[in-house]
Amino acid sequence: MDWLWRAMAIFIEYPILAAAIGLVLFGLGRLARRRVVVGVGVLWLLYAVYEFGNRQRWWCSGECNIRIDLLVIYPVLVLGLVAAAANLVRRPAGPRPPS
Repeated sequence: MDWLWRAMAIFIEYPILAAAIGLVLFGLGRLARRRVVVGVGVLWLLYAVYEFGNRQRWWCSGECNIRIDLLVIYPVLVLGLVAAAANLVRRPAGPRPPS
């Protein structure tokens, strides 16, 4: 599980990468008309704003070294990304052919 924390830690340093993922998911979700993907894109964009706010010291006074919040945020983002990917590759629900 340590690899997940190290891989996701890049978003602390570069929140613009999280915003890029959010924009891609949002755009793909809108094109494919998939609400789950749009929602996950918005979630990533909100996380990017949150991390940017932490870097700018909007949310904390400078003691942001212990990030217990990431124990919840990272798994939610990863699970959302998996759900969005699964939703994009699944066939759209349409009318079933008569049997």
